[in-house]
Amino acid sequence: MLKWLFAIIGSVFYKIPGGIAGFFIGSLLDNLVGTKANKSRGSVFNDMTRQSVSPADFEMQLISLCSIVIKADGKVSKTELDYVRQYFVQTYGKEKANAIFRTFNEVNKKHEISAKRICYYLNQRVRYEVRLQLVHFLFGIAQADGSVTAAEVEVIRDIAAYFKLGKRDYESVKAMFVASADTAYKILEIDKSATDDEVKKAYRSMAKKYHPDKVVTQNEAIKKGAEEKFKEVQKAYETIQKERGIS
Repeated sequence: MLKWLFAIIGSVFYKIPGGIAGFFIGSLLDNLVGTKANKSRGSVFNDMTRQSVSPADFEMQLISLCSIVIKADGKVSKTELDYVRQYFVQTYGKEKANAIFRTFNEVNKKHEISAKRICYYLNQRVRYEVRLQLVHFLFGIAQADGSVTAAEVEVIRDIAAYFKLGKRDYESVKAMFVASADTAYKILEIDKSATDDEVKKAYRSMAKKYHPDKVVTQNEAIKKGAEEKFKEVQKAYETIQKERGIS
C-alpha cells in the first residue's frame, strides 16, 4: 500500500503534517496503479464484457437467474433442474459444476435472490447481445419440462425488462418458445400486415443481428443460444415464404 509507505516517509521528515500529506499522495498513486491493473486484468469473459466480470461471478449470477425461473410456477421441476445441471456439467465439467452448485446453495441460504439486483450487476458488465442470449437460455429452461407456464413467462419478462431489452427483441425470443398464430412474424419482429419487401428486409436484418458471429464468447450456453436463435429466424422466414409464395 503506497499510501502507508508515503505516510511513514512523510512523518519521518515532516512529522504529522508530512505524514498526512504523504498519506494523500500515496492514496492517489494507489488509485492510479489500481486503475492500470484493472485495465490489464484478463478474464475468459473479456470478449463479452464492458467491464471485468470474473467467471465465478458470472456463474453465480447465471445459476441464480436459473433458480428464479425454475421456482417461478411454485414447483421445482426435476426436468428443468436436469436441464440446468446438464448445461453446467457440459460447460465446466462434473467436478466444477458440483462445486458451483454447492457454493450457490450456501449463498442461497444466507441471501435472498433478487433478479433486479442481478440484472443491474450484469447490465454494467455484459453486452446487450449476451443479455438477449441469457433470456433465450432462461426460456429454454422453462420449456425443458414440455411447456412454458404463464408464471414463467411473467418472471422472464421481468428479467428482460431489468436487462433493458427492447420489447420487440423480447417478443421475438418469446415467440421461439411460446407459439401463437403469428409466431413467425413475431420472431422477425414485424406485423402480419408487412409487405413482402418488408418481410425480406426484416429477415436480412434479423439474420445479421442474430448471427452467431455477433456473440463472440467462450460460454457454451451463449453460443448454443445464438445458433438456435439464428435457426429460428431462418425457420420463421421459410414459414412466411411458403405462406406467401415469396421466392
